[in-house]
Amino acid sequence: MKSQNLWWKGEHGEWYVVAQVGLFFMAVLGPLSWWGWSFPASKLASVVGSVFLLSGSLLFISGILRLGANLTALPYPKPESTLIVTGPYRIVRHPMYSGAILIAFGWALLIHSWLAIGTALVLFVLFDFKSRPEEAWLKEKFPDYVAYQQRVRKLVPLIY
Repeated sequence: MKSQNLWWKGEHGEWYVVAQVGLFFMAVLGPLSWWGWSFPASKLASVVGSVFLLSGSLLFISGILRLGANLTALPYPKPESTLIVTGPYRIVRHPMYSGAILIAFGWALLIHSWLAIGTALVLFVLFDFKSRPEEAWLKEKFPDYVAYQQRVRKLVPLIY
């Protein structure tokens, strides 16, 4: 008899999803400052924050749309999924993660909050850890994934 996946055991990355949702909401809706952890308002930070917010939103949405029927909240791929390497997936292997990170950093710059920047950094680290088992599962499912990993960066285009 085949064992059933129980979500609370986290066998398919369920706890990563819980953590990412919590951190993302903390980055966007959390406290703006904490004992003077705000930095002075500047036009440059506001402009860069706005650009990050817009580009992160576009990357996130395009990643969702390009995945189509392959989309799942969990990092574990669906049994009937196919490998997507076009659209935003040509730029970065995890465009939804990258988009969420850009949104979090953009918001932090827009509201001038060191605390929100710290939360965005923690979100980046979480997505890096979450992508590791996900990529192992993708390599197991798709033999071409190794070549894709060598061509396309994980979270930051051209860098990482």
